[in-house]
Amino acid sequence: MKFKKHTLLILSLLLFQIGFSQLDGRENKKFSKADTLRGMLSPERACYNVLSYDLDVKVDIDDKFISGSNTIKFISEQDFQKLQIDLFANMKIEKIELDGIELKYTREYNAVFVTFLETIKKGQVESIKIYYSGHPQSAKNAPWDGGFSWKKDQDENPWVGVSCQGTGASCWWPCKDHQSDEPENMFIRITVPPDLVEVSNGRLKQTTALPNGWTKYEWYVSYPINSYDVTLNIAKYKHLSDSYINPVYKDTLTLDYYVLSANYNKAKEHFKQIKPMLDCYSKLFGEYPFVRDGYKLVETPYLGMEHQSCVSYGNKYLNGYLGKDMSGTGYHFDYIIIHESAHEWWGNSVTTNDIADMWIHEGFATYSEALYIECLYGYDAYLKYINSEKKSVKNTEPIIGKYGLNNKGSDDMYPKGSLLLHTIRGIINNDTLFFKIINGIQDTFRYHNVNSGDIEKYISQKSGIDFSDIFDLYLRGTSIPKLIFKIEVDSVDLKIEYRYKLSGADVFESTEYQNKHGLFKMPVKITFKKDEFHFIYPTTLWKTIIIHNMKKEDFKVADDLFYMDTELNFVNKNKVQPINKPK
Repeated sequence: MKFKKHTLLILSLLLFQIGFSQLDGRENKKFSKADTLRGMLSPERACYNVLSYDLDVKVDIDDKFISGSNTIKFISEQDFQKLQIDLFANMKIEKIELDGIELKYTREYNAVFVTFLETIKKGQVESIKIYYSGHPQSAKNAPWDGGFSWKKDQDENPWVGVSCQGTGASCWWPCKDHQSDEPENMFIRITVPPDLVEVSNGRLKQTTALPNGWTKYEWYVSYPINSYDVTLNIAKYKHLSDSYINPVYKDTLTLDYYVLSANYNKAKEHFKQIKPMLDCYSKLFGEYPFVRDGYKLVETPYLGMEHQSCVSYGNKYLNGYLGKDMSGTGYHFDYIIIHESAHEWWGNSVTTNDIADMWIHEGFATYSEALYIECLYGYDAYLKYINSEKKSVKNTEPIIGKYGLNNKGSDDMYPKGSLLLHTIRGIINNDTLFFKIINGIQDTFRYHNVNSGDIEKYISQKSGIDFSDIFDLYLRGTSIPKLIFKIEVDSVDLKIEYRYKLSGADVFESTEYQNKHGLFKMPVKITFKKDEFHFIYPTTLWKTIIIHNMKKEDFKVADDLFYMDTELNFVNKNKVQPINKPK
């Protein structure tokens, strides 16, 4: 079972976030009771931990209707008589049973409060079965606006998928829909109309032909899984199978691809990208986390999603993002395959307790793209790719959201989170140590739920460098540091004054913050000789150095190794002349 965080820790994180509220451009956003019920680890949720789910659903495609049940096996964390599960209000609960006896329940928005006849004692293991049905919401713009995608393939055959990250798994099945709690295992049993194939997470255990011509597919997930990762896919799929032998771990990973018949030959060629990706990621991050369940890539009627061991793929067998090279670097790869598969490590294995910390999922997965480029094409290609992400950062809102409210941070979590990791790599200045730390995060937190603070603390401790200022600014602020230079030329010597300015984040320069935390500081590299870079250690106070025997045109800042702005001002005859504008 993944590590479960306690309510006290969640509350402490809420207070921690409040401490940085003046940095949050969304601080005036109003949240509702429904947001709290959806996002908070309330007492009615914290009182129990899920041990397993057994989801059994029939999908009527013609009517866009589902019906069935989910059995929730749980262990109580304390004495209680009422718990919360979640199911959207448009879905009907027919009854909830414990040992065949119906239980009373009430609804508030999408939350369902179940009352037991007797007190459930701490340590007690019980199972409740929820029978339900309804027309689940259709996705308006999958996968971002979650729900069911009811589509048809080019031959007018049904093609159905579900994606619900952010929206919540409770839009289509009853569960404890909080990211902090994952079952140890899960059965997914989906019944579909005749002549269709259904694919879900985990390993296919059996198929049963029913008297009416329908088929029940039964999948077993043998690892902890987050509720939003649970999915179903229904189509006239054609199956390709392969295997991958890890060169380091020597294990054999099954590779299963489910594609539309018309795309079978395309898939055989296009999916050759997967094995080099697995080579790269397993070398850097450790063994593929879900070996028992295998790796599946399933063609979907929407762009893609990181469903655990069942990655959704809808990038039309094109490199880039639907054929577009968004980076502009010319290094071609299928964005959906490379990015969504990285989530098997970052998001599915290591999962955040709260959606507010989703930068750990998306920042690390985006950074994985750059590392994939490095694996294939080398370090210079990596630098080109990672620096191309700077143009995508808006810096208008923090990339950590509000805790306890099902509120993710800004979409800067993708490029800015990635650039933060790149900056940390530059500061550590030791790739052996840096990748030991990255691998160590996986090794330490595999199948665990974490908070951003856990990852921040781990990186600082293992590197021996206090990154707290940098994490605070990049994760909780709305700016990046600007390093200002005033450079006076004296013959061939350079007198250099330098300091950071943190525009838009004045809290870091305030006396109150500095008394508590000290000056903001972040080392960077500059040239001390032509093309020879060494560290300086700027803060928000002016510092001065003199570099002898250097021409001003040879002075450089290694700003390709760090995500920051620079401003160089050359002083000549008491005049300040900027020679290049801030980035």
